[in-house]
Amino acid sequence: MPIKHPTNRQAGFTLLEVMISIFILGVGLLGLASLQVTGLKSNHSAQLRTEAIVHVYDIIERMRINKAVAQAGGYDIAIGTSAPNTSSIVDTDRDSWKTAIALALPSGDGAIATDTGVTTITVQWDDSRGIDGVSNQRFSISTEL
Repeated sequence: MPIKHPTNRQAGFTLLEVMISIFILGVGLLGLASLQVTGLKSNHSAQLRTEAIVHVYDIIERMRINKAVAQAGGYDIAIGTSAPNTSSIVDTDRDSWKTAIALALPSGDGAIATDTGVTTITVQWDDSRGIDGVSNQRFSISTEL
């Protein structure tokens, strides 16, 4: 007895199957793109925090070189103020520190406060492009010189 072969055999994908697979692939690629954007924002915020930490330790080292003046509060300066433009070591240190912060961080500024032998250094910057979109970020450290 001869074997009959069906004449309406399916050979390949239907248009509906192709469209569904393209849709699934597109959703997956959109997820990857969102993940990439989130990673870039996190990396940028981490870079700004690292810059702030470097500047904090920079002024601490400058203050340790001129320890007597620093312990007496000679380096104290508030956020939003600029160092006097004189040729003293303290004013030169504070001015170059504040300038470096302003150049390295968006809307960057710093403050130094000394109270009973403990010096607190604060650096703030604008991190509105970061993950949380918080405009003012601060990093502070307290140390004894």
